[in-house]
Order: sequence, then C-alpha cells, then structure tokens
Amino acid sequence: MNPLRSEDDAFKVTIVIAILAAPVVLAALLFGGGVALGVAGGLAFAGAFALVRNRRAPEDREADVRSPAADDLHRILVVANETLSGHALRDEVVYRAKEAGTCEIRVVCPALNTKLRHWTSDEDAARQEAEQRLAAVIASLGGSGLDVQGDIGSDDPQQAIEDALRTFRADEVILSTHPRGQSNWLEAGVVTRARARLPIPITHVVVDLASEQSSP
Repeated sequence: MNPLRSEDDAFKVTIVIAILAAPVVLAALLFGGGVALGVAGGLAFAGAFALVRNRRAPEDREADVRSPAADDLHRILVVANETLSGHALRDEVVYRAKEAGTCEIRVVCPALNTKLRHWTSDEDAARQEAEQRLAAVIASLGGSGLDVQGDIGSDDPQQAIEDALRTFRADEVILSTHPRGQSNWLEAGVVTRARARLPIPITHVVVDLASEQSSP
C-alpha cells in the first residue's frame, strides 16, 4: 500500500529527503564516510523523535473544538475555496439557513497556494484571490437577507475548519469541493476526515463550476 495519499505528500517527502541528504553528502566530502554515517544516524534519530512527539491523532478521534452553543441561534460554518462562486453552494446555504430560521453564518476560505509559493512563503497572491472570493459570496448571501461573516483560513482545509470551530460554535458545517477527479480536497480525504473527527453534521456540496458556466 502506498503511504503517500497524494502528489502533495510525495512532493513534501522529496523535499525533506533532499534537505536531510545534503549535510550527509557534505560531511562525506569534507570528513569521510565515518563522519557522514554519524551525521546520518543523528538525523535519523532526530526524525524518529519528531515523528513520535508530533504524531497526529487518529482520524476517528473527535477534534478538540467547542460544542454548539445552547441557544436558539442556529450557526452554520461554510468552508470552501474556488467553489465559493458556485450557484450550488449558494443555493444550499440559503436553503439550510431559511430552514433553520434565526441563523448566523460564518464563511471560511482557506488561502490555498501553489507548492512553490508555499515553500517560499509567498502567499500574497493566494490570499488576495481568497479575499476576493470571500467578499463576493458574503455580498451575495447578504443580499438574500442572511447574517454572514467571513474569514481567511489556514491553507490546510482541515485545520481551517477546526480553527473556525474554536471561536464559532457551529451547529453544522457545509463543506464544498470540486467534483471527484478535479478536487485536491477529495483526493486528500478532507471530507471523510472531517466527518470522522467532528461531532457535528457535515454536508458535502459538490460544485461543478464548468457545468454551471456552460448552463443558461
């Protein structure tokens, strides 16, 4: 079984291997094979210690988030990135908000980035694009008479959801992605992991932007 679930995982592993190999090669060139073996052993020990210490919680364990508030206000957390502009997502949010009655909505848009810009900490462009999408959906939902606020979240959608739930005590989450085969979030298992970790209902809305744009 391949432990790397996505191209992103493989890319990160390749970078880490390259970084770890560099001091070993340098030690071998400058001081010989014995020193290089010592450096390699030290790096291996440090890596094993870091993995044990920072091992992630099992995916079926509930995330450490605040439970829904005990009041009459229904709170909906919406998490999406490029699909924020989709009609299917907007219609679902409006429907669920009207069905709930008195409702407060928080929209979180993870500021996703390309691999190169992520590793060089150049996130300005990704954040600006996320802010534009967020402002557009807030204006659209607000025009439907809904109480809507929004935030830019972590580039990790799972982390963005859990961060939001620590301050926004949602009763449910609406998580939107591209269709299967086009969605990095689905490939990474974001929806499945969120449902396993969170103690509140999660609705998955698939938005096919190409289909929406071609439809009258």
